[in-house]
Amino acid sequence: MPMFTKSQNIAQFFKQFPDDETCLQHLFNVRFGQGYECPSCGRASKWFRIKAERAYSCQFCGHHLHPTVGTPFEATRTPLQMWFYAIYLFTTTRNGVAAKELQRQLGVTYKTAWRMAGLIREHMANVDGDEMLGGSGQIVEIDETLIGGSVEGKGSGYKGNKTAVVGLMERGGNVVTKVVTSRHRAPMERIVLDNVQPGSTVATDEFGSYRRLDTLGFDHVTVRHNKGQYTTPNGGGVNSIEGFWAQLKRSINGTHIHVSGKHLWKYAKEAEYRFNRRNCASMMLPELLSTFQPSPPKSR
Repeated sequence: MPMFTKSQNIAQFFKQFPDDETCLQHLFNVRFGQGYECPSCGRASKWFRIKAERAYSCQFCGHHLHPTVGTPFEATRTPLQMWFYAIYLFTTTRNGVAAKELQRQLGVTYKTAWRMAGLIREHMANVDGDEMLGGSGQIVEIDETLIGGSVEGKGSGYKGNKTAVVGLMERGGNVVTKVVTSRHRAPMERIVLDNVQPGSTVATDEFGSYRRLDTLGFDHVTVRHNKGQYTTPNGGGVNSIEGFWAQLKRSINGTHIHVSGKHLWKYAKEAEYRFNRRNCASMMLPELLSTFQPSPPKSR
């Protein structure tokens, strides 16, 4: 199995993954490996490479394993090395990679680059997951921001063609983002209940949808921005998350220029994934190339 260095430059990356065959072997190693029990005959098998397709065959019954099934590379004719390099680019930039940049770097069509970028963002979201935040003695900040077009219009989820994103951040820890179409009380409370452990201290502004959080098992503290207050006496507040909002908006405004409300969740999750690994950025590439959703192997 290829070993990852602490941090890689482009030359090191291509030395590690010089061709498609090496990339496929890497996927086989991290997902199955020699001795993997065959799903068909149930025996610990030695697996042989099938050159005619991206697959390995069981030594006993001939059952096929497809290492790309259940990955972003499953239904693609684009070389695996290009996919790996695209992921490398995503992990070596602070503000994301535009589809146009992927098109230039990989020499593919814009349609292919756009699809690859979208699938990589979805993969980042899957790998990051949404673990519950907070706990007894922990502070979770909750805030919203509006992203996109004009500021005209009224609405609980949208203003004009802006889209609302809710952010939940454990103080000193991870962040979780949720794109919402409604900021009414019930859906906003559901977001908190689904993402914050009971007994946590939740710090919000005076937005009305948060008023009943203290009845739902949380210690709710409120920051009154209209009185110039940005932190509470016990250190709670909704100002630490502002750094994350700045990073997300910098990525969208500087790299992508415009993101539709339909696809905004992917860009928010990409920023979330990168933020949650801010103290171990060098591990993003090996994690993304080694962590995949489990899926049943495809038989021949």
